[in-house]
Amino acid sequence: MPKYEIMFIVKTTMEADKIKKTIDNMKSIITDGKGKIVEEKTMGERKLAYPIKKELSGYYTVLTVEANPETIHEFDRKAQLSESILRHLIIKLDEE
Repeated sequence: MPKYEIMFIVKTTMEADKIKKTIDNMKSIITDGKGKIVEEKTMGERKLAYPIKKELSGYYTVLTVEANPETIHEFDRKAQLSESILRHLIIKLDEE
């Protein structure tokens, strides 16, 4: 399966348990789609370079995953629809 790196920023104006639930929901999209989370980096709350949807800071998470393109497409779709996610970025890593 192809490897991808996914970074997403969650709003920090929510309660801590809701932030954790949002991150867990996004990770479950990968695992439910028969993908595998190889590495997870939680970078925590960071100040944004510029306001996004009137938010000044965000909670950053970076995932390295192995998943099929359909699962990645579903992640992308749900991240765009989610009110809790400010931004996300998906990068396909080179095959080694």
